[in-house]
Amino acid sequence: MPRRQMNQKIAVSVVFVAAMFMNIMDTTIVNVALPTIGKQFHVAADSVDTVAIGYLVSLAVFIPVSGWLGDRLGPRRVLLSSVVVFTLASALCGLAQNLGQLVAFRVLQGVGGGLMVPVGMAMLFRIFPPEERVRASSILIVPTALAPALGPVLGGLFVTEVSWRWVFYVNLPIGVMALVFGLLFLASPKSERAGRLDVAGFLLSGAGLGLVMYGVSEGPFKGWGRPEIVVTLVAGALLLAGMVWVELRSGDPLIDLRLFRDSLFRTANIVMALGAVSFLGVLFIVALFFQDGLGQSALSSGLSTFPEAIGVMIGSQVVTRALYPNLGPRRTMFTGLLVLSLALALMSLVDTTGELWWMRGLMFFVGYGMAHVFTSAQAAGFATISGPDTARASTVFNALRQLGGAVGVAVLSTVVAEIGPVSRVGGRLVPHLTAYHATFLTAAAISLVAAGAALRVDDRAAAHTMVRRGARPASARPAEEMAGSRA
Repeated sequence: MPRRQMNQKIAVSVVFVAAMFMNIMDTTIVNVALPTIGKQFHVAADSVDTVAIGYLVSLAVFIPVSGWLGDRLGPRRVLLSSVVVFTLASALCGLAQNLGQLVAFRVLQGVGGGLMVPVGMAMLFRIFPPEERVRASSILIVPTALAPALGPVLGGLFVTEVSWRWVFYVNLPIGVMALVFGLLFLASPKSERAGRLDVAGFLLSGAGLGLVMYGVSEGPFKGWGRPEIVVTLVAGALLLAGMVWVELRSGDPLIDLRLFRDSLFRTANIVMALGAVSFLGVLFIVALFFQDGLGQSALSSGLSTFPEAIGVMIGSQVVTRALYPNLGPRRTMFTGLLVLSLALALMSLVDTTGELWWMRGLMFFVGYGMAHVFTSAQAAGFATISGPDTARASTVFNALRQLGGAVGVAVLSTVVAEIGPVSRVGGRLVPHLTAYHATFLTAAAISLVAAGAALRVDDRAAAHTMVRRGARPASARPAEEMAGSRA
């Protein structure tokens, strides 16, 4: 079948969902295998962490240039090439014979991951008109919800029953199928004008984000007062400040910070970033709570976390079919964040293995509440972004989401470390569940801050996206016209 005969909404959705699924799952599935990898390569725990850190830093470095590359070389070419890089790097990770090789291949994996998600998202929002953006956002929910929950389950199975190498090999069939499908059915959309590469912007943003990502990822475990952490964070912050100064004065910036003049885009990004801090931080901590706090196995921990994915997928259907078209993004996100905050606060009351089913039910509502944010922020955030700006808006959106997740893990891990994950009772060390309870309350507080930010969303600017499924919009202005309403 010639590729142009397939509906491009379907073609782009299939390839993007597969790419995003691999990218998101890769983080959680690899974390489960790190202790086993350390033992096989005979390295200390603080050294094997470079397997995870190398990937995150590489993502941070290459996300900023993704929008420019998509416009310069064509989004189809960049998306499929990045899938090839990610899949090949996954195979090489599985074949690695020492820690150095594995870290190098993980950095290569991050190159593919840093490019494919922003470029794929830009293609998705260009192919779906504004009145169908909620539908497009519901497509994004699948990998966003399923991947982080499925990762620990598969990781536990592979490490226990097969080999840690399969946490990387699992990407191969997904990547190959996405590539073949894309080659057969994905059309080459018209490329936007890319202009010259903003070298200064790339160096400053890549180095700055990379250093900050390293600092916030290692700070909770090595200590925030360690000189290497302090120097890394200060250097990263200075480079990012320099990036802001340079980009605001550039006629053709790599990261178009002027997009934040659009009040709807700005507020949606703030809500999404704060939501990522709370949600992704909790997904990391709750695995430790199940395993270190309640003594569950890695597989049992993954299965207990999985209701979150069910909650997100059910919640996304409720949002797209009923809430968003009738209530708009402001009230939908606010309601979801209140549900998320309540569920997280109630988690602080769980302190025995006998309450596991109660905890699993709360995980469902964590996902259900966050679905309101994922779907609404993505639909409303791009509602007033013009076609030519979509790629660079996607770059900003994904960079903030990625940084928000890293900050969430750092903040909540620091809370656990400061209170202490263990305490001495009767001369022996036992899990100190108060530390985990404090993290859940901290995440709940962050969610409430996000809810306050959601109240600043202007539903009128996103009105043309509030269309019921199957209904024709009465007056849907294109994004190019809406862009003129930026505040």
